[in-house]
Order: sequence, then C-alpha cells, then structure tokens
Amino acid sequence: MTKALLDACVLYPTVMREVLLGAASAGLYDPLWSPRILEEWARAAAKLGDGQEVVARGEIAALSARWPRASVRVRDGDMARLYLPDPNDIHVLAAAIAGHADVIVTMNNKDFPRHMLAEECLLRDSPDLFLRAFCDTHPDVMHEVVERVRREAERLSGQDWPLRKLMKKARLPRLGKALELEG
Repeated sequence: MTKALLDACVLYPTVMREVLLGAASAGLYDPLWSPRILEEWARAAAKLGDGQEVVARGEIAALSARWPRASVRVRDGDMARLYLPDPNDIHVLAAAIAGHADVIVTMNNKDFPRHMLAEECLLRDSPDLFLRAFCDTHPDVMHEVVERVRREAERLSGQDWPLRKLMKKARLPRLGKALELEG
C-alpha cells in the first residue's frame, strides 16, 4: 500500500484534511506525518483566533489516536545531509524518508523539486491529483468519502454545498470534476 507523508499545508484546511483522511480510513493509502508537522498545523490554526488552536490540538489528538503508527521521528543524520530550497521544509523530507513514504502530498511544489525528491526515491503530489487518482481505481469509495465530508460541511455551515463547489473551495477542483462526471 502507498505511504503518503502529509505536509502541514494539506492537514490544516478542514475539508481537504477530511477528504484525505477519509481516503486513508477507507484503506486507499497509509498516512504519515511528524510531530513537527502536527505542531505547524496547530500554530497555523492559532492565527485564526481565540480557541482555534485548542480545536486543532483536539483534532490532532484524535488523528494521533486513529493512526498511532503514522507519526514518524526524523533522524538527525537525514536533517544534516538533506537540502531543499526552503530549509524550513527539510524536516518534511526527512520525515518522509524516516517513514519510508512513497510520496509527499503538499501544496508547496516549489519547495519540493521533483529531481531532489527523486534522489530519495520519493514523488511529490498535490492533494487534488493524489485524491483524483483514487477516482480511477476506487470511484465508489471516493464518492462515499466526499459525500460524507460534503454532508458534514453542510451541517456545520448551515448552507447547501454542491459537491463540485465545495471541492473547488477546498482546492480540490479536479477531484470535484471527476466525481461529478462519474456521478
């Protein structure tokens, strides 16, 4: 099964995270992250205002309980030997290596050049393309995952969310289009 290291930037937006983790819950891939990635998520949530960091930390605790083996510790040797355009992202690459990931799922393409990841036998994928690929192999599962997320978004917001509109807002437009065409 594919192992995917999820960068903080794909865990932080709620709908994107819920679709990614829904696919993992359905057994489509094994998620990975590091304690530092989870901490980045909590700090980003804190910037949204009072109480948001507490909510994020609760979600992180639930996530950690659901996938206890997903958290990987980076090795000091990897941190010392690796290079990326943004030194602050080296820990993400090091976590992917420590977790024996196949792919890093991130929105930060420029910070993870494909040729540098290839040296470590890693791929990089956007969450949209990563999830879109599951539509080809497991369309019913992806419909179920996204529909569950859509219903929860409607419940929480109190407004209607057409599938494609919600996926576009969540920066998953290809996934939304594929599911709409298949539905």
